[in-house]
Amino acid sequence: MTAAPFLTHPKLELAGVRHAFFTRNGGVSTGIYDSLNLGLGSRDDPDHVGENRRRAAAVFGLGPEALLTCFQIHSPIVVTVPFDGPAPEADGVATAAPGLICGALSADCAPILMADPQARVVAAVHAGWKGALGGAAEAGVAAMLALGARADRIVAVVGPCIGPRSYEVGMDFLDRFGAEDPGSTRFFRLGVTADKRLFDLPAYVLDRLARAGIEGAEWIGRDTCTEEAAFFSNRRAVKREEGDYGRLLSAIALTS
Repeated sequence: MTAAPFLTHPKLELAGVRHAFFTRNGGVSTGIYDSLNLGLGSRDDPDHVGENRRRAAAVFGLGPEALLTCFQIHSPIVVTVPFDGPAPEADGVATAAPGLICGALSADCAPILMADPQARVVAAVHAGWKGALGGAAEAGVAAMLALGARADRIVAVVGPCIGPRSYEVGMDFLDRFGAEDPGSTRFFRLGVTADKRLFDLPAYVLDRLARAGIEGAEWIGRDTCTEEAAFFSNRRAVKREEGDYGRLLSAIALTS
């Protein structure tokens, strides 16, 4: 079975833990989904997505049934796996069980991978602007704490997402952040025109992690919107009126 290429980060190179930030490459999908589209919610050929998920799971030495992702709804809901039945509506998964792959799907939103190697707890969280503002990062930490992790031991990395020079938003966006999270307006700077702002999503997610007690978290530093050869991007697809887009996978598992 062919495995898919992926990125890693030194902070998550931990004993008993394996992680992967997958790119868009190494799959079988075609057209706008070329080639490693891992999103079950996309309009891609389900057989292609299934093969792509098998390739991603193979990186962990596991079958596709071990790859657990949710039906993401831009929420602060994080569930503990394994779960029975179909994927729940949630935006993060956490586990203390080896042999299960916690996954977060994204295409500009910020994926967060976290691990406490001593407690042997891992989690993957999907944090777009709405989820981040609503507390997705903190919910991921809370789910890990409930499984025995400690905040001072949790290591966290934000994966490829839309970068601070690419995420232009309107003033209503800035106003909402200012109203719901006072002080967060420091993550915005002037856009191309006076009525636009550029939002630093990865920095904001790192700040929310810090507020949850996770010090020293880092962003991998890759911009999904500008790096077309490497990543899918919702914003890029919308600008081109492509109708849909592929989904990237960020995943983490306990190996033993």
